[in-house]
Amino acid sequence: MTQPLLIPVLGDQLSHGLASLAGSDRNDSVVLMMEVRGEATHIKHHKAKIALIFSAMRHFAAELAASGWTVDYVALDDPDNSGSFAGELARAVKRHQPRAIRVTEPSEWRVRQDVAQLAAALSLPVEVLEDMRFLCSHGEFADWAEGRREWRMEFFYREMRRKTGLLMEGNQPEGGRWNFDTENRSGPPAGLRGPALPRFAHDEITTAVLALVEGKFADHFGALGAFNWPVSASEAETAAEAFLNERLPTFGQWQDAMVTGEDFMFHAVLSPAINLGLLDPLDLCRRAEAEYRKGNAPLAAVEGFIRQIIGWREYIRGVYWQTMPGLAAANALGATRPLPDFYWTGETEMACLADCVRITRENAYAHHIQRLMVLGNFALLAGIDPAEVADWFLVVYADAFDWVELPNVAGMALFADGGRLASKPYAASGAYINRMSNYCSGCRYDVKQKTGPQACPFNALYWHFLDRNVDKFGTSRRLANPYATWRRMDGDKRGEYLASADAFLETLVPAKPGWARSGS
Repeated sequence: MTQPLLIPVLGDQLSHGLASLAGSDRNDSVVLMMEVRGEATHIKHHKAKIALIFSAMRHFAAELAASGWTVDYVALDDPDNSGSFAGELARAVKRHQPRAIRVTEPSEWRVRQDVAQLAAALSLPVEVLEDMRFLCSHGEFADWAEGRREWRMEFFYREMRRKTGLLMEGNQPEGGRWNFDTENRSGPPAGLRGPALPRFAHDEITTAVLALVEGKFADHFGALGAFNWPVSASEAETAAEAFLNERLPTFGQWQDAMVTGEDFMFHAVLSPAINLGLLDPLDLCRRAEAEYRKGNAPLAAVEGFIRQIIGWREYIRGVYWQTMPGLAAANALGATRPLPDFYWTGETEMACLADCVRITRENAYAHHIQRLMVLGNFALLAGIDPAEVADWFLVVYADAFDWVELPNVAGMALFADGGRLASKPYAASGAYINRMSNYCSGCRYDVKQKTGPQACPFNALYWHFLDRNVDKFGTSRRLANPYATWRRMDGDKRGEYLASADAFLETLVPAKPGWARSGS
């Protein structure tokens, strides 16, 4: 092949309809796929996350080759692998002498800046195509956001409902309401168990990748023993069918519930496959809607699932590209406390946090309430440095790419963006965790005790957070009730809360360096 078109395909672009593939001639193109150490270690990603991405890449490369594409695949252990994105592109240019490079835009700001330098570095034309796998383009989101004093997902979500026609009756929402979230907040009854996820046997590719990752990334967080992620489009389709048939009907009611030892409950657990490109998010939403139309799933459950995808997912991406690169350094609340060591080790007497870290370590997964209202809530209340928290979330979750992780952590969990994304901080005491889980029944701390060494730390930390941020939130309409309660307390009671929180914070041991970033 003389002077072909070179098409780099990144690890989260594993879709046959990818823009750079869809508009190209497979008889006149070379697809370049690269496993590079630099991408696996710039943040020391969870072992299972690296294994998932590498195995999915290898399976996708095999599918492309089987369908007639010429694929140049550089494995991590190739002795000539330079270990960097730029280095492997330069080597590929020497091998293939392409006339031009065509690439679908990267999902992350950092990689997008690297791509912007390619034309000058390689002395070749570089065409960057918009990623059409999202419903809302960068320009469309910018137009929606322009002139708005506040960005709120709820209003954006309504636009996406109108655009897609999902759960619409003409111009009105199905059931007369846009949002059924109030029906999706049930705490767990005793004995609540979710159905088992489908199991995926490790084929030759996955087996080899798991051994590679264990050998090359032994010092990274996480375990591989429970690895059960779908690594191909066909396996992802099996996972999607299982969710739609077995868990969607009860997903809504229990989507916020947490139960010790129940790692997946009724959740879809499809976000890694969606973010890698193995599943089409709009297709999933249409299939979920079809389950409602057929009477197989209630409206509240289906609306809640669809809102997470065409609402939160699309909104978060829009916020990311509108606020980068500044979002990465945002710290509106001036939080500077180091990340506690138990985020990595799980060694804490707080049962909720210990179980959430365990789930995360074993599965590279935790559901959205565990992330937001346990792990994120603690970091918010304790005043943990947003950059350290964001690094942790980016490391530990299989679905965490910068575009989706950073706005959720900096904006939603930590209010570090000053309220651009959320209208109030997601701060809660132990009462919320007790209502939505069974964690407190097996905890060494007493959730009903407010202060002192036996009290649930979330209780005093909640008031400590409000007190130290009174200048920022004291006049907020959304926090009027808790501040009114705080002001009604006598001075001695407020002092007990603050002293109890301070005493607990003194016990926090900072994480050892090197967990998230080498040498840091």
